[in-house]
Amino acid sequence: MTNLFDLTGRKAVVVGGAGGIGQAIAEGLAEAGAQVMISSRREEALKKAQEEIKKNCGADILYYAGDASKEEDVVSLLQEALSQMGTVDILVNSQGFNKKYPGTEFPLDQWNAMFDANVKSVMLTCKYFGKSMKEHNVHGKIINVSSVRGIRAVANGGGGNVGYCATKGAVEMLTKAYASDLRPNIQVNAIGPTITYTPMMVGILPDSEEDRNKIADGMPAQRIGYPEDCKGTAIFLASAASNFVTGSTIYPDGGLTAIG
Repeated sequence: MTNLFDLTGRKAVVVGGAGGIGQAIAEGLAEAGAQVMISSRREEALKKAQEEIKKNCGADILYYAGDASKEEDVVSLLQEALSQMGTVDILVNSQGFNKKYPGTEFPLDQWNAMFDANVKSVMLTCKYFGKSMKEHNVHGKIINVSSVRGIRAVANGGGGNVGYCATKGAVEMLTKAYASDLRPNIQVNAIGPTITYTPMMVGILPDSEEDRNKIADGMPAQRIGYPEDCKGTAIFLASAASNFVTGSTIYPDGGLTAIG
């Protein structure tokens, strides 16, 4: 049974792997036996993540700095991954950001920037890595990090999430469309977390864990998410255990989507 989740010999690229959910997923894949390369725009953040993963689990991971919303950078990332690892059979898209504005005042430049980072980059990586997986005849796994906001708006005025909800809704449909396009030997799925305490949320959410979890008091789990909550889901979706799962989203959301 444990072999179902064993990633020994598998090669993974985690875009957006220098912090937060992406870094936790990269660490989890490495712990399960995969060779991992992380990528993001800032080399200093990649070096820091590399050191933290080594300290936490002893794994030596690779990194490559680039902007996944730029086609030439995605091509270079793929070439570097193939050069250093020989093949890529797992791709994780955990890149993106959120800027909050009322829907009636959303600046177009911020809207475009969010769609570049949250949507265009996912299309570009799926395009090139999916093609490579096809050409190398690997049994591939693509995992896109979506959000509960891809299927649920925010109550009581939306909290400025018009742009974020729109981008994550697009990621949900990209996941389904690529699952169809890349069949039958490449499974494409998504992870849809709820509000998660990542480094980007420091200073935005309360400092104390007790106060942070009060935000989620109405959810069945009665707490917000933490990056480690996505580790197990990612290992499942990257492993042989999910070979008959494609075009789906799993929500490590403390039960939020179950109650509305």
